[in-house]
Amino acid sequence: MTTGVRRRMGVEERRQQLIGVALELFSRRSPDEVSIDEIASAAGISRPLVYHYFPGKHSLYEAALRRASDELAARFVEPREGPLGARLLRVMGRFFEFVDDHGPGFSALMRGGPAVGSSTTNALIDSVRQAAYVQILAHLGVEEPPPARLELVIRSWISLSESTALIWLDGRRIPRAELESQLVHDFAALLAVSAAYDEEMAALLRRVVADEPGDGPFADLVTRLVSLAS
Repeated sequence: MTTGVRRRMGVEERRQQLIGVALELFSRRSPDEVSIDEIASAAGISRPLVYHYFPGKHSLYEAALRRASDELAARFVEPREGPLGARLLRVMGRFFEFVDDHGPGFSALMRGGPAVGSSTTNALIDSVRQAAYVQILAHLGVEEPPPARLELVIRSWISLSESTALIWLDGRRIPRAELESQLVHDFAALLAVSAAYDEEMAALLRRVVADEPGDGPFADLVTRLVSLAS
């Protein structure tokens, strides 16, 4: 973060600097607790100059949120190679890394913050969810529109991932790596339950499982479940 540095910047360069500074501050504390004065000081400029580039904290928060949402959506991008379980585990690792690094900002976004409720903010949140949804569909090798049950499974899992991350941020009482694995297991479980009701989903599950190695996360789930019945 830049502190106490004054140099001449172009308009777009200065805007991007302010967005970066604001995002870093919002990542450490709730946006409600961060003042324009703090942002100006961290950027090495005056308070009036911040208002020259942004009408107020709300607009700066939305700009920072837009950058954060792009970064978060990118965390779901994964080469479509290898077993699905391993791919999902890497995705969850990057997702929780983002949550860990931007805890207060992520929490404020999902639970309520200065820009929550605006159409812009809601659209950004929805864009991240949709990006995640499209990526998971692609990993499954399914084109849109997918079967109704599959859409339900994926969107439910995305919602579960969000709520799990929010609960985890409140004390981090469970090791992060365990939650990442658990969420991959949750996806497999949701898929399996849906497969029990629908032959098309059952065929998809068989295809997925056929590519899973004996030491992958899906096989680990089976081992854990079998041990419960022993």
